[in-house]
Amino acid sequence: MSDSAGIPALQRAIRRQHGCESQHMATAYVHEKYDGETVWRGDVEVFDLAGHADSPRAYVWSEAKADGKRRFFVVLHVPPITSPGKAIHATVLSNAKRRGVASVG
Repeated sequence: MSDSAGIPALQRAIRRQHGCESQHMATAYVHEKYDGETVWRGDVEVFDLAGHADSPRAYVWSEAKADGKRRFFVVLHVPPITSPGKAIHATVLSNAKRRGVASVG
């Protein structure tokens, strides 16, 4: 199942955040767990980027917010982020730190 926002919306997020065009390459299912509990599960869309100075690829997904709007995540393929799973892991870890959770993963 692809992201419910749709590929064109994800491409607009890439364009808005990074100023480059993209081509959808694949959908990757990711299931991130911590202490045996699911902390994130879903599809991450993989895009090749055209003309980005720092990265040839991006991992992109969106989530519905409480107000019904969507939040878009665009994570560049820049080591150590080298896969959809690592993009999710880094985002979950970043969000946990922002909320004051000591450690995830």
